[in-house]
Amino acid sequence: MSTKPKSARELLGWLWKGYLRRHMPLLGLAMVFMFIEGAMVGAVSYMMQPMFDDVLVKGQTQTLVWISVAFMFIFSIRGGAGVVQKVAMTQIAQLTAAHLRLDLLKRLIRQDISFHQTHPPGFLIQRVQLDVNAVNNVWRAIVTGAGRDAFSLIFLMAIAINVDWRWTAMMLIGAPLILLPVGMAQRYVRRKASAARDLGAGLATRLDEVFHGIIPIKLNNLERYQTDRFGASTDTFVHSQVRAAFGTAAITGMIDVMAGIGFMGVLLYGGAEIISGEKTVGQFMSFFTAIGLAFDPLRRLASISGTWQVAAAALERLKELLDAPILLLSPDKPVAAPSGLPDVALSDVTLSYGDATVLRGLNLRAESGKTTALVGASGAGKSTIFNLLTRLVDPQSGSVKVGRVAVQDMALKKLRDLYSVVSQESLLFDETLIENILLGRKNVSEERLKEVLDAAHVSDFLEMLPDGLNTLVGPRGSALSGGQRQRVVIARALLRDSPILLLDEATSALDAQSEKVVQGALDRLSGGRTTLVIAHRLSTIRNADKIVVMDRGQVVDEGSHKELLARGGIYADLYRLQFQDGKTVIDPEGTAALMPHAQPDIQATQTSWLRRIGSRLFG
Repeated sequence: MSTKPKSARELLGWLWKGYLRRHMPLLGLAMVFMFIEGAMVGAVSYMMQPMFDDVLVKGQTQTLVWISVAFMFIFSIRGGAGVVQKVAMTQIAQLTAAHLRLDLLKRLIRQDISFHQTHPPGFLIQRVQLDVNAVNNVWRAIVTGAGRDAFSLIFLMAIAINVDWRWTAMMLIGAPLILLPVGMAQRYVRRKASAARDLGAGLATRLDEVFHGIIPIKLNNLERYQTDRFGASTDTFVHSQVRAAFGTAAITGMIDVMAGIGFMGVLLYGGAEIISGEKTVGQFMSFFTAIGLAFDPLRRLASISGTWQVAAAALERLKELLDAPILLLSPDKPVAAPSGLPDVALSDVTLSYGDATVLRGLNLRAESGKTTALVGASGAGKSTIFNLLTRLVDPQSGSVKVGRVAVQDMALKKLRDLYSVVSQESLLFDETLIENILLGRKNVSEERLKEVLDAAHVSDFLEMLPDGLNTLVGPRGSALSGGQRQRVVIARALLRDSPILLLDEATSALDAQSEKVVQGALDRLSGGRTTLVIAHRLSTIRNADKIVVMDRGQVVDEGSHKELLARGGIYADLYRLQFQDGKTVIDPEGTAALMPHAQPDIQATQTSWLRRIGSRLFG
């Protein structure tokens, strides 16, 4: 993020070119009616002189009629012009905010995963919603102030000068005295408004984490702890907001002080002229009506200065988000995606996140139409391979190819159309079940949909849902069980019908009964596809065509289940840790040695780890 604040000219120029210029005809119409409204305000003060001098002082009855009619027309025209300009400005403001939100979403949704790791959801929601609202409200206030209030002020000051330029100069004598304090107040408001925006984003992030983590909060009795943390952050936020409001109010208060000095001078000087007969009562009333009516638009224009500083803090952040570079883009001249069942190959791939190296010269090949399983300890780099294949991230060196075509050479959409992904998270959207399966597809026949629902075993629980396929699944699919959510994701993948299937711990969070059903659906899904599987439950990948063993970002072994067990090594150790009960057991397929009973021996596992730790500590 940039640390140097953008100037008002830069920010307004960006807002104008990007969003406001397209509404130029409507803005022009609004400005015309603002001009009319401002002129009518000036006409009110102008009519005060004949009303007092000709009607109230001289008693000209015939003049009373046309002055009364004139006032009626002035206020009617002013009212009609005000309605038109307010409606036009509201439409411009709402359209501008809508376009800005849409552009923000388009930009943010295209950013890579590293961007979203450093910009939490609460922060981005604050930017898209509250910051855009702040800019929207302030833009409308600024244009209305610069239009209606500025026009009103110009006409009213013209009337005042016409009555007596010396009175007008005396009225404004205090203006130079407040220029420096107003400038200081503006900078103060911008600093405090910027701090308040950051604190507001922190509050939004905290709320997002609390509501998404409501179950562990309850299970660990963290209600008081979380509310206290949120309360402390809220106190800081309120304090910052109050200080920003103080700065904005101080600017308006300085205008009041200036006006008080000016009024005092005019009363002393002008009152003496009226008493001596040099000026009429009508002139005095016309002048003071003009100055009195000018006071409100002058205060509003002064407050815009403080309000703009609040908007500038929000606008600067929005511009930085929209200007943030998108690191992963489709090439200018993309190569056609491979057809049929492509293979997958990674050659000498190195990838680091900051100072942490994840992959170290990795070489891997998944053959066309076969199932390749990836196993290894957490942090070995298995999920990173999926991220590379789908171009959620690019490597620092090496090549990643699908069907002998480098993934960087393909259009992103065409590349990602090659994959169907089923992960342990099974993320669903807060929409209906059918919408979560179709994901926007329109031309899906009932026969094809039924085939997919049956194959994924979604049909098994449809009758239990209150509205069947039209049942809302709740936030993140919370209205469904874990097994049901996984089946919905599998149905989604079946309907996608992509040539490459990526399975990331797809059954790790399920109970035995749900795992059996889901595993059956996955077996159907993987048929006739190039499949890569990440699994910690080694029992689920015994039948894989090839098992690749990873450790610290490298491939250290590969082969079939039986070959790897026979060779020993990391895979055999992992298998023993999951299924060894302290005795020699027999493989269900008849292979002697390190094979399972149904449940792992926790004590044996713990003893093994203690021995390893002891050997490292004491040699």
